[in-house]
Amino acid sequence: MTTPDHPTPTPQPPVPAAKDRIYRSPMALVAGVLLLVIVGWLGFDALFRGHGRTQWLALAGMILLFPLVIAFTLRPAVFAGDDRLRIRNPFRVISVPWGEIATLRSSFSNEVVAKSGTKYQLWAIPVSLRARKKVERRQARAASDAARGGRSQRVRPVGMNLGGIGGLGGFGGGADADAGSPARADMDQAMADLREIHERRGEAEAAQGEISVRWAYEVAGPALAGAVVLAILLARG
Repeated sequence: MTTPDHPTPTPQPPVPAAKDRIYRSPMALVAGVLLLVIVGWLGFDALFRGHGRTQWLALAGMILLFPLVIAFTLRPAVFAGDDRLRIRNPFRVISVPWGEIATLRSSFSNEVVAKSGTKYQLWAIPVSLRARKKVERRQARAASDAARGGRSQRVRPVGMNLGGIGGLGGFGGGADADAGSPARADMDQAMADLREIHERRGEAEAAQGEISVRWAYEVAGPALAGAVVLAILLARG
């Protein structure tokens, strides 16, 4: 029996699980939507305005192209959870516990290398040499502006330094103007985030297990069916 001196403890609500971090390519999403619009526009136009064989070719082409466009643009994503990394590539879904990852490597493509030596490419995090060069140019420009600002501050007479008035920077912008600029390209920053999670969770007991690979038959099946129908129509002339 509960007494006033010993009240029954109130049960605490369960702590919600942390949401996965999701990494996707914005450019791939935009390109995918545009390609779907173009394929749909041309396909439906041929389907409703064409005659005879043209309609069948348009239908088979759309059945083939729609899944492929979705697979290579809208589908790829990387989900980083506390226990495992889930990689959704065009035709496969790979679930890799953090403890089974040997390294995350960036060269001409971003890859996960398992302890067994198997490599899995991260389609959702492509390497962009153009983005890297853009960030390098921005950093070089910021360093040059900072150097010029430092020299001008050394020769500026007392009372002419505007840096302390209302938080204004120097005339050249200086380093403060680019203080909020990213130190890495977006995709390189994503890989840095994944490496940080791997270092932090790689030895956790919950982050151990086996790698699982599942083929995306929901994408490959329709594409294969469209390819077969299209090949039959073209072969029959």
